[in-house]
Amino acid sequence: MTALTLTRRLALTLAAATALASVPAWAQQKLLSEQSEIAFVSKQMGVPVEGRFKKFDAQVAFDPAKLGTSKVAFTVDTGSATLGVKETDAELPKAVWFNTPKFPQATFQSSAIKVMGAGKYEVAGKLHIKGASQDVVVPVVLTQSGATTLATGSFVIKRLAFKIGENEWADTSMVADDVQVKFKLALAGVPKL
Repeated sequence: MTALTLTRRLALTLAAATALASVPAWAQQKLLSEQSEIAFVSKQMGVPVEGRFKKFDAQVAFDPAKLGTSKVAFTVDTGSATLGVKETDAELPKAVWFNTPKFPQATFQSSAIKVMGAGKYEVAGKLHIKGASQDVVVPVVLTQSGATTLATGSFVIKRLAFKIGENEWADTSMVADDVQVKFKLALAGVPKL
């Protein structure tokens, strides 16, 4: 091995070590799926009906001391929506509801995170469902127990803004326009609050 080759290898090793050292500790955060849930509540003829999504993922880079660089992104598989009734669940992927073949995922990407005090935050961002996008502000409460951080909250969307329930299902006397989205997300690797 020549001195030049050795110098290049040493330079590459130092560059890689420097790059790894500059990665913030919170880059190792991950969603603990088994302890997490995303649910939704709609009203059908005035009666609350709760469903949930069985498959979702999150990419989180959150540091309470560095909110300006903190980011949250979610991906929800719309085909995993369930109301717990086989016949109804078979309807949800169809074109008038989630149109899962064309829009298999709903996504959320944060644009800003603001502290509201005492473990409370507001996460602003863009929600994409079924080809439509809306700006939303999501209130989040963070609590920590050991190495696990729990993020909980809820917010309301207008289903018709996302074309969920089209044609005869656009009648809000049958299915209300407001849908409450509730979440409980368990995260590992979040710095101490």
